[in-house]
Amino acid sequence: MSGGASPGIVAARCLGVGMSHRPILVLGATGSTGRRVSALLGARGYPVRAASRRGRVRFDWTDPATWEGAVDGAEAVYLMAPDGVPVDPGFVELAVRRGVRRVVLLSSQAIEEMGDTRLLDAERAVRGCGADWTVLRCDWFDQNFDEGFLVESVRAGRIVLPLGGVRQAFVDADDIAAVAVAALTEEGHAGRVYEVTGPEALSFGEAAEVIGRVAGYPVRYDSDPEAFVRDQVAGGLPREAAEAAVGAFAALAARGDGVPSDDVLRVTGRAPTPFSDYAVRAAPAWM
Repeated sequence: MSGGASPGIVAARCLGVGMSHRPILVLGATGSTGRRVSALLGARGYPVRAASRRGRVRFDWTDPATWEGAVDGAEAVYLMAPDGVPVDPGFVELAVRRGVRRVVLLSSQAIEEMGDTRLLDAERAVRGCGADWTVLRCDWFDQNFDEGFLVESVRAGRIVLPLGGVRQAFVDADDIAAVAVAALTEEGHAGRVYEVTGPEALSFGEAAEVIGRVAGYPVRYDSDPEAFVRDQVAGGLPREAAEAAVGAFAALAARGDGVPSDDVLRVTGRAPTPFSDYAVRAAPAWM
């Protein structure tokens, strides 16, 4: 891959070609990436239809009655579903039938290795939908540590995940949003799968050390699978589900260290955010 944006992408960005004035539908608009996508689109002057289960524009994957009102008249869709919720291919078909020309799917890395049929099925539905599509395969979100499922672990000074010392190319949600907005509004991204990562690969132990330095107290990383199962069961997860999660994490660890990509730079024209910069910005959440 080249080290910067291609001439075609730069030209499309400068000219603002390829989009009408119809709204862009953003699903999950109150979540980590959705609210950033909505804000960035709005800041750039695009009409945004921000949809969520409890928002002014209501969208609920479990309630098909909410789908048509959300998608009707939209030009493009930022497509995502909460963890564990499948992307219904019926919605994708409806969106294209109602005139959507672009679909940008939030997906994840290592879904083949982890057997993530939910996202594999979502990618399959998008690739065959008949509209221009782009898939964002993202590494672990930085924001898992301050907005997501790890924030209480950080505050308690102990992160428990059975991943050993394998490194992840942690990525900032702002960078994910920037790539998504480019794919939603510019030419040159159709049929592309972007590996959206940060600029470096860190183990969870190394990430915990960075967080501890800016938070002002030690944050320990524990990779023991039994400790993970105990914690999950204590938190209310059935033992079978916790043990299944250990198996998925083992498959991810067997994949080896994550490899940083230059797709954020190539698509947006700027380098991705280092984890240390994210941690400084997020520090108030841990204090």
